[in-house]
Amino acid sequence: MIQTVLFDLDGTLLDTAPDLANALNAVLEMNGRPALPFEHIRPVVSHGGRALVELGFGLAPEHPDFEPLRKQLLDYYREHIADETTLFPGMNDVLESIEQSGRNWGVVTNKPGWLTEPLMDALDLTRRTTGIVSGDTLEERKPHPAPLLHACDLIGSKPGDCLYVGDAERDIEAGHNAGMTTLVAMFGYLLEQDRPETWGATALVQKPGEILDWVK
Repeated sequence: MIQTVLFDLDGTLLDTAPDLANALNAVLEMNGRPALPFEHIRPVVSHGGRALVELGFGLAPEHPDFEPLRKQLLDYYREHIADETTLFPGMNDVLESIEQSGRNWGVVTNKPGWLTEPLMDALDLTRRTTGIVSGDTLEERKPHPAPLLHACDLIGSKPGDCLYVGDAERDIEAGHNAGMTTLVAMFGYLLEQDRPETWGATALVQKPGEILDWVK
């Protein structure tokens, strides 16, 4: 019996791609480069600021300009963190169903807390969740299972009673190693080369409403 549903943030619970794409394009234009089409940026969003800088500027992390550009990107994003970000269509119904059934839901993300917390606050989600674990809450990050197990401790659930939903292979690896049921959010930010059917998830879901089939 699933008692707790844990969500990855970007590309699973929230459609953050518009704001992150706007941030990347703003920084590109600040540095004299042309903006990129949204459809080129969207699949990379789940992989964070480093991946966005690599995409936009073609720089490796060891390049001396890499960290200043990443900071510029994240600072701009923080100032515009919820301009266009929303729950994925149908996700609010999923959350309401979980809440009304007496179950819990939480967030486990690699996004740092200084971005996770204001984003959750801006969308009035912090008060509804029973636990948030960000990328800097612990020393370990996904795909390590520790963040998911920490969420269990915060919420008071056993791993076997938890369902973890994510849109990246590291999410499924972390959930599997934590002993949880795992779902791939196929509506999220998958790269063209991703093969989610090989990740070992319990199931793939095409839209948020299908999550409830596994909760019930």
